Amino acid sequence: MTFPSEALGSAEDAPPASALPEAERPDKPEEACGIFGLYAPDEDVARLAYFGLFALQHRGQESAGIATFDASGSHCYKHMGLVSQVFDDHILKDLTGHIAVGHTRYSTTGSSHVCNAQPAVIPTRLGDLALAHNGNLVNAAELRDQLLQRNHDLVTTTDSEMIAFALAEAVNEGYSWVVAAEKAFNRCQGAFSLVIGTPNGLIGARDHQGIRPLVLGVLGHEIPQVGAPAPYVLASETCALDIIGATYLRDIQPGELVWITDRGLSAYQWAEATQRKLCVFEMIYFSRPDSIVNDESLYSYRRRLGHQLAKESPAEVDLIMAVPDSGVPAAIGFSQQSGIPYAEGLIKNRYVGRTFIQPTQSMREVGIRMKLNPLRDVLEGKRVLIVDDSIVRGTTSRKIVQALRDAGALEVHMRISSPPVTHPCFYGIDTDSQDQLIAATKSTAEIAQQINVDSLAYLSWEGMLEATGQDPTSFCSACFTGNYPVDIPEPFKRSKLKFEIQEALAT
Repeated sequence: MTFPSEALGSAEDAPPASALPEAERPDKPEEACGIFGLYAPDEDVARLAYFGLFALQHRGQESAGIATFDASGSHCYKHMGLVSQVFDDHILKDLTGHIAVGHTRYSTTGSSHVCNAQPAVIPTRLGDLALAHNGNLVNAAELRDQLLQRNHDLVTTTDSEMIAFALAEAVNEGYSWVVAAEKAFNRCQGAFSLVIGTPNGLIGARDHQGIRPLVLGVLGHEIPQVGAPAPYVLASETCALDIIGATYLRDIQPGELVWITDRGLSAYQWAEATQRKLCVFEMIYFSRPDSIVNDESLYSYRRRLGHQLAKESPAEVDLIMAVPDSGVPAAIGFSQQSGIPYAEGLIKNRYVGRTFIQPTQSMREVGIRMKLNPLRDVLEGKRVLIVDDSIVRGTTSRKIVQALRDAGALEVHMRISSPPVTHPCFYGIDTDSQDQLIAATKSTAEIAQQINVDSLAYLSWEGMLEATGQDPTSFCSACFTGNYPVDIPEPFKRSKLKFEIQEALAT
C-alpha cells in the first residue's frame, strides 16, 4: 500500500468553509464529495478513475484520492488539491490493478487536512479495503465511541473512517465482504453513498433512504447479461460515466448493495426498502446540469424551475440575467416564460477556485469582482432581474447587487429558484448553523432590504417539487422545511451542531 508524499504546504491546514471568517465564507451550500468506482480487468483503471473524478470536481475541491487493487494488494495516493493538481502520469502508472476507488472531497465532518483525504484504506484479514464516502452520519460520535472502546486506532476525524473500521471489524470476525458490509451499514445512521474496493471485488451501496446519489454504468455501450462479468462503473453522477465513455444503466436503489466481481454483478437489499428521499438540492444546485436524474438532464429541470418562478413572481424589467453558472438554466426558463430577453450581465472567472493566497485590502474592497465582473454596456440604464438558485447568508448576493448598481443598473430585482433555506443540513452538505441562515431569522422583505434589491421573491416549495415531475414525497427538502427524514439526535439539533461534531471528533 503506497501513501502520499509530503503535504502541499499550508493548503493541508486549510479550514472548512464553515470555520472561515464570515466575510470569507461562501454564500452557497457546499457539497461533501464525489465518489467513483470501477471494476475493469484489462483497463487502465487509475486513469479512468482520474477522469471520473475530474468530472466530479464540482462536488469537492479540497482533496482527491485514488486506490487500486491488483494481485499484490492495494495501492493508494491521496493529497490536498484539485484532481489535476494531485495526480500526474507518473503517479497514475504506479496505481495498478483492475479495481479502482476514487474520491474528491469537501469536508463536512472532519477538518480539511491531508490525513482526512479519502479513500480510507484499512487492513483486514481478507486484505485491505478502500472506502470512499459521500454523506454524513448523524450517529458519528456514538460510533466513534464504540470503535475506541474496542481499541481501534482511528487516525482521522472523519465519519468515513468509522464506516471503514466498522466494516473491517465485521470482516475480522469471520464474515464475508458482503455480510460484513451489511452488518457495518446497519450500525450507521444518516446519509451515505459508498464505493468500497476490496481484493475480491467492488461494493457500491446507498443508505436506506437514498439521500445522496449513486449510479451504475458499464464501460462501452454493450448492456451486460445478468450474472455475466462486465466492466462496471459506480459514480455519484452520470456525468462521470459520460467522460469515460460508459453507459448509464440505473441508480443504485435506497438500501441496496451491489457486489461486483469476476462473476458479474450481484444485488442485495441490505436494509428494508423504503421510499427514496433524494436530496432536492442535488436537483437544484449540486449535481452538474448535464447529469441525468429521472431520465432527463438537470438542465431541463432547472429551466422548468425558471418557468414556474416566472409564473409565481413576474416582474416589469428590461432584461433577465443569471448569477453564473448555477443560476443560468432557471434564468433562461424565466426569460422563456416571461418573454423578457435574457442577457449575460456578469462574466465569471471560471479559473478562480478556493485560494489560500489572501487578496490585498484594496482587492477585498472591490469584493465580488475577483469571481464575477459586471458588463456595464449591458446593464447601464436597465431595469434588471437577476436569477440565482439560493441565498444562504446573503453576503454574496449583497455584493453582486451592489456591483450591478455600480455598473449603471437603474433597478435590480432578484428571483430565487428555490424556497428560503431555513434549516441546516445534517446529511453531507456544509451549511451554516441555523442562526446564520438569513431566511431563518429574517422575512423576505427584510432580506430584500439587507441585500439592497428593489424586489425579491423565492420559488414556492410546492412549485419546486411540482417541477420535478416525480412524487414530491420522494425528495428530502429538510433545509426548507425542517422535516428531516432521518431522526437527528437531540444534542445535534443545537445551532452550533457542525462545530460541536468537529470538536468532538477531533478529541
